[in-house]
This record gives sequence, C-alpha cells and structure tokens, in this order.
Amino acid sequence: MPNETTETRNVRLLRVGEQVRHILSDILMRGDVHDETLAKHMVSVTEVRMSPDMRHATVFVKPLLGKDEEAVLKALRTNTAFFQREVANRTRLKYAAKIKFISDESFDEGSRIDTLLRAPNVARDLGDAGEDGEDGDPGPAS
Repeated sequence: MPNETTETRNVRLLRVGEQVRHILSDILMRGDVHDETLAKHMVSVTEVRMSPDMRHATVFVKPLLGKDEEAVLKALRTNTAFFQREVANRTRLKYAAKIKFISDESFDEGSRIDTLLRAPNVARDLGDAGEDGEDGDPGPAS
C-alpha cells in the first residue's frame, strides 16, 4: 500500500493477527485436526502476532488448566502444515503465513506477580502506603 502510515500498518497487523487467532481457535474448537492429543485437550489461542511483512505468525497458546503443555505444543507443531494451509485458505493474504506455536507464559507471569503482591512483607508495605493518605488526606493529626 503506497500511502500506508505506520499507524494504519499497525492496525492492519493487529486485525490480521486477530483474524488468524479466530481461524485457529475455530479449527481447534471444531476438532478439525485429526490428532489424539489435541482431541483430548481444550487449547486457548490467546494471541497471534504477525511479522511486519505478514509472512510469519507467532501463535501464543495455552492448554486449559495448563495440563500436558509440552505434549499439546508438540501436537500443534506436528500439525503446523495443516494449520498453515487452513489459514491460507480462509484469509486473503498475498502469502501464506508461516506459523510458529509457542506457550503463552503471561498467565504464569501474572500468577507469579499476584503471589509476590500477596507475600506478607509486600502486603505490609503496600498497606502502609495506603495508610499514608493516598486520597489526599494526610491522616490523623498529631
């Protein structure tokens, strides 16, 4: 696109990534992939990031409850050609995107941060900060 700005390009990358995410989610939900491991697990496609040239798609996935994550990733990677073919057939992209499946660690990272925030020494420090009058009130007069 000759008059494409950085902003419209970024919006297009996000839109195409979301379209690919929906396609992959639909394929997995319907059980279109004939794979025993994938048939036994619910897999969430949490995000798809497209490369700037739209020739590569990084797909972030998480099996439900994080069960058998390595086996699920292996099954997805084994069936990558099928997924690429399906995405190419259902999108109107100039090139068929090469798909790379990786585990979405954001849930684990969020849990780790939550655990840290609930630790007694951190909770105590956070509680003290709230008592200093974050709402503009200087606290009790001495």
